[in-house]
Amino acid sequence: MAPLADFLLANIPFRLPTHLSSYVEGVTPLSTTPAVLAALSSYLAVIFGTQFFMKSQQPRKLTTLFQLHNVLLSSGSFLLLALMLEEIIPRIWTHGLHFALCDEKSWTSRMEFYYMVNYYFKYLELLDTVFLALKKKPLQFLHVFHHSATALLCYTQLNGKTSISWAVITLNLAVHVIMYYYYYATAGGARFWWKKYLTTMQIVQFVIDIAVVYFGTYEHFVAAYAPHLPHISNCAGSETAALFGCGLLTCYLFLFINFYFQTYKKPATTGKSSGSANSHTNGSTYQNGTGSSHKAE
Repeated sequence: MAPLADFLLANIPFRLPTHLSSYVEGVTPLSTTPAVLAALSSYLAVIFGTQFFMKSQQPRKLTTLFQLHNVLLSSGSFLLLALMLEEIIPRIWTHGLHFALCDEKSWTSRMEFYYMVNYYFKYLELLDTVFLALKKKPLQFLHVFHHSATALLCYTQLNGKTSISWAVITLNLAVHVIMYYYYYATAGGARFWWKKYLTTMQIVQFVIDIAVVYFGTYEHFVAAYAPHLPHISNCAGSETAALFGCGLLTCYLFLFINFYFQTYKKPATTGKSSGSANSHTNGSTYQNGTGSSHKAE
């Protein structure tokens, strides 16, 4: 049973065409490597072009638009998280965690659609950087790399049909519910004592991500190439997608840990730490233009 999904399906007065409700490589928007690379190249051109243009301009405020952007991403992440959990939890309850993580039957048509929605969220999140550029804030490497690489990661996992995807995505959505709400609220002047723990939350997320994807990758490769070694069963998904996910998530973990130590374990020379990764380099912070430092996640 999926009461929330059933309610939405019963009350939404339209139906999406097949290539938008299921992932059809080459037909679904942004489902080919050239299209994805073109989109991400355009992202880089737009943000650095905007940064260059803004050199002779006054910083834009855009507080209302920025708050709208963040509340949409926070609420959208919450809805998508709820939809995914009502699919995943019964599967874990009935078949066990390993089945839910690794069996190819866990890649259902409904879960595939949720993965697509999450993938398109990553392109909406690229607007985070546009706001930074319009505010005349520095575009730090961690922010730009993380935003663009995460869109690429989601693309590779859709193509590779990695059944374990939901574990990484649900953790990320949970973080985004909190983080985008935080930035919505602080843009309006709110202050939170727990802002320091946003980076800790991100690091914990990546530690769990890595444990899960390394386990799934081990299961797949051992089942395929060394079945005499201890394992439970194969983990569904392409090898390329699995290896790319392992490598990128490992990079994220090291980058975020480095940020944490730069922010909280060294005396800041200017400003205050934001509590969210990708807003600090060498003791200085950059801000989202609304009085709160911007994020990487």
